[in-house]
Amino acid sequence: MPIPEDVTGFEIDADVRQELKSLPKTLADDVARNLVMVARLLDTEPEEAYQYSRVALRLASRVAAVREAAGFASYMTQRYSEALTEFRASRRMTGRVDLWPVMADCERGLGRPERALAMAGEPEVKQLDKAGQVEMRLVAAGARGDMEQFDAAVVTLQSPELASNSVHPWSARLRYAYAEALIAAGRADEARDWFAKAADADTDGSTNASERLAEIDGLEFVDALDPDLDVEEGEESEDAAQADAEAPAKSRGKAPAGGVPDEREIFEDEEDVEEYYDEDDLEIDEDFDGRAPQRAEQADERDER
Repeated sequence: MPIPEDVTGFEIDADVRQELKSLPKTLADDVARNLVMVARLLDTEPEEAYQYSRVALRLASRVAAVREAAGFASYMTQRYSEALTEFRASRRMTGRVDLWPVMADCERGLGRPERALAMAGEPEVKQLDKAGQVEMRLVAAGARGDMEQFDAAVVTLQSPELASNSVHPWSARLRYAYAEALIAAGRADEARDWFAKAADADTDGSTNASERLAEIDGLEFVDALDPDLDVEEGEESEDAAQADAEAPAKSRGKAPAGGVPDEREIFEDEEDVEEYYDEDDLEIDEDFDGRAPQRAEQADERDER
């Protein structure tokens, strides 16, 4: 796949660059440039990111960073089986446990929530940092929801991290998930407060907590830049008044002011007929023989000849 000329490969993290030193320089540069494209496109164009990850994987399948990047690209495009394979490979190569939550979420994606719950109870969870443990709670609660154990999902998310008033990178997502779990458990009245707390913590727009909160409060967001809505209130009133003025005129078979009368107008009573025709128009010639005057004269001339 084509790569923009401004992508050099040096944009990747230093530790990844270090891993690529096991490859010949030219090959390492090619792999690095593909990994840069994966990182650039993963959130906005995941399918394209996936294609670049496959190129990198073909070039350097024995590099853990490449397997991890391929795993995330597969995960973002919902290729959960491929993603799980790549994450497992990366973990075998490095011995790291930080991919454990996303591996469990792949099990959910494959329709195996019970396996995700089993992974939530494994010793690897204790080796995770705080962010990783919160992520594992989110996955476990999602698995409970998949199994329609909604009350259990609520309990799973109840933790010191949820109760804390401090804001961390994972706070908004944790509070949002808790609000959703409350709704699923039939406790919508409690959910509003948690959507509000999630919105307060969501400084980078990682959730749609504000929209959910507005939905509960019966508010509706309007895009002020939408050209279809760029109509002044006065213009709307004027259009409505004009429509009201035209309606009765049309119902009587007359053209509205400034309009053109319809040739197929129907007059419903004698007064209408008298208004439309002059008196002379309504006189009946008793001697009329059914022939138009001009045609009658032509016929008489032929008879004389």
